[in-house]
Amino acid sequence: MSTNSDYQAGVANGRYPRALILWLATAMFALVALLAAPRAHAQTPAPLAEWQYSVGVPLEKLFEGPPPDWTVRLGMAARISPYYDGTGNYYPLAGPAIDIRYRDQGFLSTGEGLGWNIVHSDHWRAGIALTYDFGRREKHDHDHLAGLGNIGMAVESKLFAEYVVSKEFPLVIRANARRQFGGANGWLGDLGAYMPLPGSSDKFAWFAGPTMTVADSAYMSRWYGVTAEQSARSGLPQYHAGAGIRSYGGGVSAMWFFGKHWFATADFGIAALVGDARNSPVVSHSANMTGDISIMYEF
Repeated sequence: MSTNSDYQAGVANGRYPRALILWLATAMFALVALLAAPRAHAQTPAPLAEWQYSVGVPLEKLFEGPPPDWTVRLGMAARISPYYDGTGNYYPLAGPAIDIRYRDQGFLSTGEGLGWNIVHSDHWRAGIALTYDFGRREKHDHDHLAGLGNIGMAVESKLFAEYVVSKEFPLVIRANARRQFGGANGWLGDLGAYMPLPGSSDKFAWFAGPTMTVADSAYMSRWYGVTAEQSARSGLPQYHAGAGIRSYGGGVSAMWFFGKHWFATADFGIAALVGDARNSPVVSHSANMTGDISIMYEF
């Protein structure tokens, strides 16, 4: 655990600036690796709640104190999820799982993205991040998407904030706003909360909580609307999807530490489309589920 004098000494001798440069270089290398490899965890529309991509992170600091300079966790994960929210077609995926954190400031995660904690106190964490969305392909659900065209991959910039109520009542409230560049070129936002469930301990912890996702008209019309041109090609009726609540959902996440350095994680999430998204002719299943498991090694 570093003290304030330790930090001042580190700044004086240049240790932390060099560490920051090393972190940025590592982050950029790992980000390229993530985009080039199959992904088991992706920040793409899926029934997992957004809080599940960083579950437990703010509680570690509250209960265990300041983190070490570096935390590196690497592993493999497998996942099954729908091709997009609103389809009945599911697919399996396996790939690397990476979680690298520098102090309580920078992070690179296959779920949470590449980011920086601008605010980091015992109860608050807030910052900015880059994530990604893989879009949608006609071939993944030809019966419902033929003639609509593909939605390309998008880079997302994300503002996020989360608050832990207290040690006695460890409820975590998390909110974010994401702007897509590419894909739907729209805005999305999530509001969720979670807390540890009875039976959690140093070796096993599980969490549960709800979530809600909202989106602007650009995002909704691209994913769930049908233009006149698309209607002519697909045979689907024209449809306008406006801004508003896209879905409600929730999830359960668990972590099991079975060795000095080894641990396993599992996530389950469900989301139900509502409003204009649910009524879209593109949607064949208004409720979707997803699940994943991973084996991780912490250095």
